[in-house]
Amino acid sequence: MKLPKDKRLTKQRQIILKTLKKVKTHPTADEVYDMVRKELPKISLGTVYRNLEIMSEMGIIQKLELAGHQKRFDGNPEPHLHIRCLECGKVADVDLDVDLSFDQEYISGFLLKGYRIELVGICPECQKQVQRSPRPFNLDQ
Repeated sequence: MKLPKDKRLTKQRQIILKTLKKVKTHPTADEVYDMVRKELPKISLGTVYRNLEIMSEMGIIQKLELAGHQKRFDGNPEPHLHIRCLECGKVADVDLDVDLSFDQEYISGFLLKGYRIELVGICPECQKQVQRSPRPFNLDQ
């Protein structure tokens, strides 16, 4: 069975996927573009954005829509938790055994389509800075 043109794993998408799987930084689309250009110098930023969106819709990558921040992308499509630094915005995977299975299709009248849980904290690099100049934190950052 032939996939629709917009759902095939084209050479560009293969390189984007390979790039995302190589890094653990959960890059923004701009950062993915900068990395992919090393292999595909003529690729446009718009092409990278469009392919990232399509690949996340296809379920082969994760799009992380973090509160008040640029979208980031993860080459691991399996459900897992992330933590975001309140200072620098760095995102990392969290290895916690959390069971979020739902017995219901509807919760509070909502048709359940998925979930997002964002842990927030201060990364080790920023902890060093915070120790030198402590200030209050706003979780909405």
